[in-house]
Amino acid sequence: MKRTFLFSLYQTPRGKLLQAMEAKYIKRCLTVSCKQKQLQIGGLGWEDEFVDCSLYRNYLILDGKALGHAAALKVSAKSYSLPIQSESMDLVIIPHMLEFDAFRFRTMREVHRVLKPGGELVVLNFNPLSLYVWLQFFLDKKFRDPWRSHFISRGRTSDWLKLLNFELMNTAEFGLDTFTITIGRFSPISKRMFSMAYGVKAVKRQYSLIPLESVAAPVNRLSAAGIVAKAEPQVFRDFYE
Repeated sequence: MKRTFLFSLYQTPRGKLLQAMEAKYIKRCLTVSCKQKQLQIGGLGWEDEFVDCSLYRNYLILDGKALGHAAALKVSAKSYSLPIQSESMDLVIIPHMLEFDAFRFRTMREVHRVLKPGGELVVLNFNPLSLYVWLQFFLDKKFRDPWRSHFISRGRTSDWLKLLNFELMNTAEFGLDTFTITIGRFSPISKRMFSMAYGVKAVKRQYSLIPLESVAAPVNRLSAAGIVAKAEPQVFRDFYE
């Protein structure tokens, strides 16, 4: 996984604005307590802008190069084979890692496995419709060699979430200098065209299957009613006779 493009983009003027907006969005999405367990797949180095890792004993950053805030716990492992117990995490953050991951769907399945029922997921992806991101990518040849631009559309992200039983809570569109949050769905396509990246917050749902009990067949009362109906004329004849 090559993230050279990501950190180079953050050094540009618009990239620095994007970083600040993404930090604000992630900070809004953090609703867990200090006793809960959090996992961040992919270190950034500026985690202190959205979380105080020293307050979270269980804030874990998975990164092959040990990137991330110094106060956080770090582990080097593959994102598609997490060395973490199933249903043990309360929050998972994936900041611009899926675009660089050749096994991105396997990674999503692993995230679903380690999250508790009701656990939350926050994902940041580049906007595949952004002209600025594409121009920044093609202007420098060194970005094209290690990475082949696997930008992920919102539709595919939404399909993955539905397939893994995640419920969409909100989305964010990061524009040139501001971002907008939409509850429960993606924003209209008119706003997507001008955003550099987008964010998604979802919650893991676990549905229990309730077995259906067999229902006894109702008693057929038509035959009895028919016998009574046939017997009534004879009763009346006996009465009048």
